[in-house]
Amino acid sequence: MISQKMEQALNDQIKNELYSAYLYLSMAQYFHSLSLKGFANWMEVQAKEEQAHAEKFISYVNDAGGRVVLQAIDQPPSEFESARQIFEETLKHERFVTGKINELVTLAISENDHATNTMLMWFVTEQVEEEATADEFLQQIKLVGDKGHGILMLDRELGARTFVPPTTN
Repeated sequence: MISQKMEQALNDQIKNELYSAYLYLSMAQYFHSLSLKGFANWMEVQAKEEQAHAEKFISYVNDAGGRVVLQAIDQPPSEFESARQIFEETLKHERFVTGKINELVTLAISENDHATNTMLMWFVTEQVEEEATADEFLQQIKLVGDKGHGILMLDRELGARTFVPPTTN
């Protein structure tokens, strides 16, 4: 069974993951408004991943004998300047989430909560990928600029992304 402090921290992270999904859905709508369906697709897949991350935390809390209490989710921004700004914000947000995961690991270690620590290692690894992917597309956008043929080529590439549910381990 997890401690009350860990239960609360995991509930806070569920909120963070659901906010992430909401943020990426908002970003997708911006891209839809520009007819950049590939960019919109990438963000929609990202939103589904974040929702799956929340569900993974929910399952864990329930399995560990805790209680999930869903919290209010803040409204995400809906106005953006460019694809570059969105991917800058995406990278910044993923770094924020990485920090929150690291705080959970620190808490699990301090409480000798080996089960939670083991579960969190999946998220630690996932965050390395999340940050690297956001940074990769940010760097590509910086190379091609926010307008023209380059952004259309990236749009095609991003349109090929599909959602793959995370493993249960």
